Amino acid sequence: MAQDLSQFPKALYTQAQVREAELSAVSQGVLSLYELVERAGAAAFECLTKHNSTALPVLILAGSGNNGADALVCARLLRASGINVSVMMASSARTAECQQALAHYLADDGQLLTFDAALIHAARIIVDGLLGTGVQDTVRDNMAQYINAINESAAWVLSLDLPSGVIADTGAIAGVAVMADVTLCFGGLKQGLLTGKSRHYSGELEFTDLGLTPFFAKASAQRVGKETLKAYFAARARDSHKGQSGKVTVIGGDAGMAGAVRLASEACLRAGAGLVTVISRAEHQLTVNVSRPELMFWGCDLVDMEVYLRLGWAQVIVLGPGLGKHDWGYNLFKAAGLSDKPCVLDADALNLLSHEPRQQTNWVLTPHSGEAARLLGCSVAEIEQDRFAAVRAMQQKYGGVVLLKGAGTVIFDGKKMVVAPVGNPGLASGGCGDVLSGIIGALMAQGMDNMQATVVGVVVHGCAADLAVAKGERGMLASDLMPFIRQLVNSDLL
Repeated sequence: MAQDLSQFPKALYTQAQVREAELSAVSQGVLSLYELVERAGAAAFECLTKHNSTALPVLILAGSGNNGADALVCARLLRASGINVSVMMASSARTAECQQALAHYLADDGQLLTFDAALIHAARIIVDGLLGTGVQDTVRDNMAQYINAINESAAWVLSLDLPSGVIADTGAIAGVAVMADVTLCFGGLKQGLLTGKSRHYSGELEFTDLGLTPFFAKASAQRVGKETLKAYFAARARDSHKGQSGKVTVIGGDAGMAGAVRLASEACLRAGAGLVTVISRAEHQLTVNVSRPELMFWGCDLVDMEVYLRLGWAQVIVLGPGLGKHDWGYNLFKAAGLSDKPCVLDADALNLLSHEPRQQTNWVLTPHSGEAARLLGCSVAEIEQDRFAAVRAMQQKYGGVVLLKGAGTVIFDGKKMVVAPVGNPGLASGGCGDVLSGIIGALMAQGMDNMQATVVGVVVHGCAADLAVAKGERGMLASDLMPFIRQLVNSDLL
């Protein structure tokens, strides 16, 4: 289950923005860089003692930068509290703040150790102060040996600011990274911590602002979570009717793929759409309607006038679940492209779009990293190396609102960047993406603008998974989300 981040700041920052805030505080005479180090070290001490009440020995691994300085302050405070502390320094070239922190530690009779993999392997508690935000490319071999030894140990690990080896701005891994149990982020919440591979390496997140909040300029991105939902789901008017609750046409389900369009269309209803029509292969009507008779259905073997009438009837089109890439799906893709209605594109609609790229302002694109790679003509590894850059590139190429699904979904509309760290690995099963498209389509049809509907839809989808996970991640089905979707779109049940 995803960690509840509702008490965390909504603003997310890049490494450069955090550094600018630090320098602004210093230039205004409010803080010195070393005072920030002392505050960070004290916060690390408090975090460590909160999570580990017994007086087990602690091994501090300190780099040469200010992340290492933070660790050295923590070591000094642990020694002062009577805890057995050992410190390994990973480099001799040190920043001024690191030299100052080291001098204070040594003046308190602290000792330094050189690299000893066996000692790291035997440690019970490790504080990772090796790199922090200092890594931008591949971790060097001298640091990698420390990181590998940490990961080979059975120790409980606290990483300071970032797990060493995680890139602050992207969440990508610089070849190797520390697997932390807790990551204590300092100053400003780094955008990379909430998406991509870093979600696997960071463990539980904690945050302390060190007094820097007043010195930040505009954030690079915004975090959203379950706490944002209440604002979007006011009670309906007592005299409302189905025609006022949104009309959606869902298109997809080529031979053998009825389930995808069935899941997307039910998700539309569960997210509050008043009327939903499914356009699919005629032989799929029983699959669609046998357990969900509330759905309207049109069996389509050829794109005829009835298809165009149902496209015209809808307020929003959801195109792609199970659509396929053969002539049947392609003809429906082309037909939907002639409509001026807002549209959610998923699955094979995205794959077809990658072959015939065009821009459109009133659609929402919902790729996972594989589909994103096809849309941009690159590799999945390139997408995951910088998910923020990937979603920007897709939006610039195709227009509209683009969301990049994954651990920490990233959403961009050309102006605003949003990260939604909701959901869990239970969503890694067939049909879950179809459910998301249906939710977004329903919210658009109920009057939310495309960006709002996308952000809220991602949160509803992820939080539904976090509720469904009570019975376990493995074996979670897309259909298990349905009752929780209904709960989450009703503000009185949140």
